[in-house]
Amino acid sequence: MNYPSEKVLPYSDNGASKDIQVAKMFDEIAPRYDLLNHALSFGIDRYWRKKGIRSLQDICPAKILDIATGTGDLAIQACKMLKPAHIIGIDISDGMMQIGKEKVATVGLTDVISFEQQDCTAMNFADHSFDAAMIAFGIRNFADIDSGLREILRVLRPGGKLMILELSTPEYFPMKQLYHLYSAIIPLAGRCISRSKAAYRYLPKSIAAFPQNAKMKAIMEQTGFNKVTYQKMTFGVCTMYTGYAKII
Repeated sequence: MNYPSEKVLPYSDNGASKDIQVAKMFDEIAPRYDLLNHALSFGIDRYWRKKGIRSLQDICPAKILDIATGTGDLAIQACKMLKPAHIIGIDISDGMMQIGKEKVATVGLTDVISFEQQDCTAMNFADHSFDAAMIAFGIRNFADIDSGLREILRVLRPGGKLMILELSTPEYFPMKQLYHLYSAIIPLAGRCISRSKAAYRYLPKSIAAFPQNAKMKAIMEQTGFNKVTYQKMTFGVCTMYTGYAKII
């Protein structure tokens, strides 16, 4: 099935596929991504990540796949909180992962966290390779959400768990109105800091187009995940989704 977010492109006039455009966009903003990410969320993104990681504690994962790992913030925090044997971060943007590798080296976690440039819709991992998978603020960038979820399900062991964090649109007053105002400001703020007009014009559009809450829960269930739940955080600005790979 095609979803509206799959058709939202960073560079609407360049003719390339979404995955190529997204990789280009993140390569461009990589040096200033962390600054922008924390600034535009007022630092609340750190709380969201910690809460998402805590949701994986029930399965005590030893091997974790961090999809759309970016600069590695989620992987580093998960390493500290869950103490896994190994985390593999994958991303289509090499520029983001180069910064992630530097951060991982700085905190002395290169023996636990590794990075690979891969497309999540066609991963080279064997079936049932991971105990857990996680995605923070990356699934709305997928060119094919269904294919990505099916591939994640393939590489999870039976009983393994997927945790997704994604930005969402508040539904109720006054946050709904404040969020619309904030969305109008994001492109200007992002352009001033990152010097990328496309990236932060794309951000609010991709959030609005992404299938949220009950719709995303249904997509995960249709893909084959079990016990799917979602939880809104910070008045609906972010949503956490979790689901398990069925035990055979």
